[in-house]
Amino acid sequence: MPRFAIWGLAAIALVAAGGAGVVQWPVGRPVTPIAPAGDAARGAYLARAAGCIACHTDAGAGGAPLAGGAPIETPFGRFVPPNLTTDPTHGIGAWTAEEFARAVRQGLSPEGEPYYPAFPYAFYADLSDRDIADLWAAFQTVPAVAEPAPENEIAFPFDQRAGLKLWRAAFFQPAEAAPVPGRSEAWNRGRWLVEGVAHCGACHTDRNALGARRDGARLQGSDDLPGGKHAPAITPAALRQADWRVETLSYALQSGVTPDGDVFGGGMGEVVQQGTAWLDPADRRAMAIYLLDERAGTGAKGSDSE
Repeated sequence: MPRFAIWGLAAIALVAAGGAGVVQWPVGRPVTPIAPAGDAARGAYLARAAGCIACHTDAGAGGAPLAGGAPIETPFGRFVPPNLTTDPTHGIGAWTAEEFARAVRQGLSPEGEPYYPAFPYAFYADLSDRDIADLWAAFQTVPAVAEPAPENEIAFPFDQRAGLKLWRAAFFQPAEAAPVPGRSEAWNRGRWLVEGVAHCGACHTDRNALGARRDGARLQGSDDLPGGKHAPAITPAALRQADWRVETLSYALQSGVTPDGDVFGGGMGEVVQQGTAWLDPADRRAMAIYLLDERAGTGAKGSDSE
């Protein structure tokens, strides 16, 4: 056999062995038992803040709540948010609370397969066991819809979920939403919402060619949103330059109306309608206080009490 053929077969064997290794490579962490009873009302509030309803409901097509969202068009293919109702076959009705916890905080299915990062699980990594228990209690109240959401349409090689394990190893960035000592309660609450559960950085941070958020580009805007849409910078400096104030920003998160009388459109309009409009005024104000803090963008300490 020619030498180049031998080397070629050896290379194929190595790739195959490596691929098999990736498939078998376990990811994730053990999940502690989740309390059997949570606060469904608080969980429903968190689900609004987290964008669950907005993403997993195809409101434009008259879809049932949480029965599957509108398709998300990306350079890697079409992602369809799945059915999260209590149907045991097409939804999450057969899951345990611990499987739900692993899915939300670690981005892993009950079978241990990684979810695509179109699901912003990295931003939910900081949710507490109580948060998870409350969310789980809320999801148990959702009427079952016995219909599957359409399948994803992902191009090769991105349709090979085993490769997501390598992606996670290279790019997984869990939320950094823990309280910062010395800052006000409102500022820290805003940090928890913005950096974590409300996942503002999922849209307002640019991404690299493999779909990971770019280091050093946090909240600096993105031109790579699904469908070719744009998200503006929402750093403190950018917001202040655009003449946002705590009062106008918190009002916009309630109403969708900007200081110049325009309204949010597209994805941000949906975020407001299905998410932030449902939040308590104190939480919308906390988000505005955190986002407008000059220290976060320039190194100069801003005021927590504007």
